[in-house]
This record gives sequence, structure tokens and C-alpha cells, in this order.
Amino acid sequence: ERILIEEIVVNATIDQVWAAYTTDEGWMNWAAPKAAVDLRVGGTIRTQYNPEAEIGDSGTNTLHIVSYVPKRLLTLRADLSENWPDVMKEDADNLSNVILFEAVSPTATRIQSYGIGYRDRPEYDQLMEFFISANRSLYEKLRAYVEIE
Repeated sequence: ERILIEEIVVNATIDQVWAAYTTDEGWMNWAAPKAAVDLRVGGTIRTQYNPEAEIGDSGTNTLHIVSYVPKRLLTLRADLSENWPDVMKEDADNLSNVILFEAVSPTATRIQSYGIGYRDRPEYDQLMEFFISANRSLYEKLRAYVEIE
């Protein structure tokens, strides 16, 4: 099993970072034009990247909230729809993202993301490259949002 580990430190309070990950407004300010967050175990974070579409329309991404500890941990599992590669759909029950939040000072927060469940197969090499690039871009958008708040 392979784990995709990513880390960023942002100049923002843990409250600001937590809100960016756990509220509709937060997600819409850095990740997607439309978002609906139901923050609870068994809840979801649903996002729509097409500004012309609504949550629930085709193309809606759904992340299931497996567990969370306020301002410390968020565990997500993606609902892998037809838009995802077959190899990921085969492994859907094993894939999750564990995100840790740590206040490193009163005005700085470390975010550590662990993409868990990727298998050591050639099909995952290209996927890992895609996620590394996509996540880097998202983290820079997150930084831009929380550091100016």
C-alpha cells in the first residue's frame, strides 16, 4: 500500500483553516464554486466545480466524512463516480484521506494530508502524479484564501 503524504503550513489560525475545510463558505472560497458541508460522522462534503450546475447535478463530487475531531482531524472517503479511473473504483473501499490540523503558533497552522489505500501498481503512478499536482494547486488556493482573511 502506498500513502500520498502532503504538508503545508499557512499563516492563519487553526480556526480559520478548520472553517475553510468544514463550512460551505470555506470550501466555496478556495476549492469549488459550489459546496454543501454536513459536518458530522456519516455526513458529506459535496462540491460542484461547474458554476452553471447545482449540487446534486451530474459532476457533483461527494466526500463522505468518516470521522473528525474538531480542529484536529478530518477523515474523508470519496464517492467514486463514473468520472474516476476504474482502478480507483475497484479500490474505493480502501481509499481515504486523513487530514491533520496542528496549530504551530497562534497565527500559523500545519495541515498534513495522508492519502491512504493506493496500491503499488503501475496504474497508480500516473494517478499519484495527477493528485500531487492537483493538491498542490488547491493548497495554494487555500493559502491565498486563509492568509488574507
